[in-house]
Amino acid sequence: MTHHTKYLRSIATVAVIAAACVAVGFAVAARAQTAPQGDPTKGKKVYLAVGCFECHGRAGQGGAMNYPTPSIAKLEMPVESFVSFLRDAPNDMPAYTANVLSDSDAADIFAFLQSLPGRRPAKDFPLLNN
Repeated sequence: MTHHTKYLRSIATVAVIAAACVAVGFAVAARAQTAPQGDPTKGKKVYLAVGCFECHGRAGQGGAMNYPTPSIAKLEMPVESFVSFLRDAPNDMPAYTANVLSDSDAADIFAFLQSLPGRRPAKDFPLLNN
């Protein structure tokens, strides 16, 4: 095999890898564009209407039912994961099928939760710093 042939094969390999990276990039961008965009105002109404506040508090701060329920304000997960979690909820949390809570409503709840201030660090509470 000549030096020229090896060079052309190297270029072809790089071109195939680059094309694969571009294809993956387009797929990721397309998926991001299809992710439901939520409305926090609508999300608050749905959050209250379906009873999320009963366990997680009106500001997503968490609470207690049969065990401590987590804070869900400022969730650190993508909206798709949040919707999936709602569909197959663990423990005592009810599962919200698409017949009960649409993807759009779930995205609205997620947007509402993202709009909340979330947890404050302990240094912000003078009593905890004594």
